[in-house]
Amino acid sequence: MSETYSSLEAPAELPVLYADDSLAIIDKPAGLMVHDSALARGETDFVADRLRQQFGRPVFLVHRLDRATSGCLLLAFEREVASALGKVLMSREFEKDYLAVCRGWPEDAFTIDYALDGGPGKPQKKPAITRFRRLGSCELAHPSGGFETSRYALLLAQPETGRFRQIRRHLKHVSHHLIGDTSHGDGRHNRAFRMMGIHRMLLHAQRLAFLHPVSGARIVATAPPDRELAKALALFEQAASAG
Repeated sequence: MSETYSSLEAPAELPVLYADDSLAIIDKPAGLMVHDSALARGETDFVADRLRQQFGRPVFLVHRLDRATSGCLLLAFEREVASALGKVLMSREFEKDYLAVCRGWPEDAFTIDYALDGGPGKPQKKPAITRFRRLGSCELAHPSGGFETSRYALLLAQPETGRFRQIRRHLKHVSHHLIGDTSHGDGRHNRAFRMMGIHRMLLHAQRLAFLHPVSGARIVATAPPDRELAKALALFEQAASAG
């Protein structure tokens, strides 16, 4: 859920992972919408508005993160820089690493090449490719599907395209639903994690890396996990140490 504020309380500043005169990368918390849209449903607190106030200047969002996704969000302070970054974003020179926790144990490495539409009101399907690598596995004592335990995997997801809810929908397509995803996930497994005190969707934009469009320098930013994500990651650390 998004935080709420009284009329006299200013929204908290968002953590800045990198900033210069041309661009910035901030750490977006889970549960906060990036900007106003048809999906806002009465929301009044948006990342874009906070950042305009926080930096005291116009901001141009270079990409988007879903409300429930946390982590690295890139913005520019000038339209020309945003345009240049947008072109880099579409190339393989732009690195985007996400952490995701899914149900089941998929292959160690796999690629999903499955076209997706653009979301509500955008029925045209376009190519969508995501590469995945399994970073860890665990098995928990949660009965599911006739089995006494449930298996989960920690994935590194690297989308090559940027379609609407791409990682979430790609994982659903191969029946390795993202944990905590109330739109495309599996309610039984979501409930199992809520019982452990993990209520958020387990998708995190961990890292961005690209060449600065003005200076040419290589920029790398990494967003740390929040408390609930760290609790989920600890499950895989415990499984690895036990093995």
